[in-house]
Amino acid sequence: MGARSRYWGRMTTPARTATISRRTSETSIDVTVNLDGTGAYTVSTGIGFFDHMLEQLSRHSLIDLNVKTVGDLHIDQHHTVEDTGLAIGAAILKALGEKRGIRRYADALSPMDETLTRVAIDISGRPYLVWKTDFSQKRLGEMDTEMFEHFFHSFAQEAGLTLHIETLYGTNNHHIAEAAFKGVARALREAVELDPRKAGVIPSTKGVL
Repeated sequence: MGARSRYWGRMTTPARTATISRRTSETSIDVTVNLDGTGAYTVSTGIGFFDHMLEQLSRHSLIDLNVKTVGDLHIDQHHTVEDTGLAIGAAILKALGEKRGIRRYADALSPMDETLTRVAIDISGRPYLVWKTDFSQKRLGEMDTEMFEHFFHSFAQEAGLTLHIETLYGTNNHHIAEAAFKGVARALREAVELDPRKAGVIPSTKGVL
């Protein structure tokens, strides 16, 4: 955590940033996030289409995102995509801290040409993914399309999100994938936002998330 602070009404809040380093025999990953950023990103995973989707996630959530992943792509993409999702989720969870004052709930409709996707998020601390999206292609660029669900599952698991993603309709596989990432980004932007009416209170009757 940095020493800088932001002033919001009468509430002084530490900068909501975090860095995660994850090392296994399969991947080496470094992730830095700033929840109150401008959507600036530097992303390198070794999978071009995956990089493109993570850039969309950053730009449309306004969360600054730096990702450097080196994985065992000579085997397949599974470990690289899974562990990157886990690392980004862990970084966001760490940056959220106690989650005081956040909006917590958010949803978004994400249109992209002929495709429309609906996303709903609850920063609940109870990880759960509902995925209602199908692809008619096995690959987009060099990325296996089955890995998109796996990424969001790993991301939601580590960030503690209840996350629902549903493609209402669409035919172009690129648009279907991109609408999902942009929809998650837009909902995430709102859910992590500080609500001045909550004045630093944890948004749960339990007093903890």
